[in-house]
Amino acid sequence: MSLIRFLRSRHRTAAHALQRGLPLAAIALLAAALPAAAALYKWTDANGRVVYSDQPPPPGAKAEPVNAAPPPANANAVRELAEQEAELKKRQQDRAKQADDEAKARADAGKRSASCASARAQVQALGESQRVVYRYNEKGERYALDAATRQKEQAELSRWIAANCAR
Repeated sequence: MSLIRFLRSRHRTAAHALQRGLPLAAIALLAAALPAAAALYKWTDANGRVVYSDQPPPPGAKAEPVNAAPPPANANAVRELAEQEAELKKRQQDRAKQADDEAKARADAGKRSASCASARAQVQALGESQRVVYRYNEKGERYALDAATRQKEQAELSRWIAANCAR
C-alpha cells in the first residue's frame, strides 16, 4: 500500500511541476521564435523565380536580407499620444492648483474664525463696565481705557465683526 501511495504522490508532483513549467516553456519558445520570424530573405532560385522566405537560402544562392518593417497603424499616433499626455498633465496641474486653493481657503476661513472669536471676546470684555481693560502705548507702558475709548473700540470691533464674520 505504501508503494502505491508513494507512486501516486510522485505522479501528482510531476503533473503539478508540468503544469507550472508548461506555460514558462511556451513563453520561452515564443520569445526564441520572434527574432527568427523577424528575418526575411530574398533570393532567385535555379528556375529564375524570386523567392521570399523566413528560412535562409540554400548554399550558393545569392541572398539579400529584407528588413520590411510593418507600417505604423496610425501615422498620427505619436502626436496624439503627446497631446493626451499634455492634457493629462494640464488636468493634474489644475487639480493640484484647485487643491491648493481649497487648502488656502480653509486656512483663511480658520484664521477668520479665530479673528472673529477674538473680536467677539474683546467686544464682550469692553462691554463689561466692572472689568478694567488695559492697553499698551508705544513705549510699552500699560494704561487703562476710559469709558469713551472703550465705547469707541467696541463700536469699531462691532463694525468689523458685522463686515467680516457671518452670524
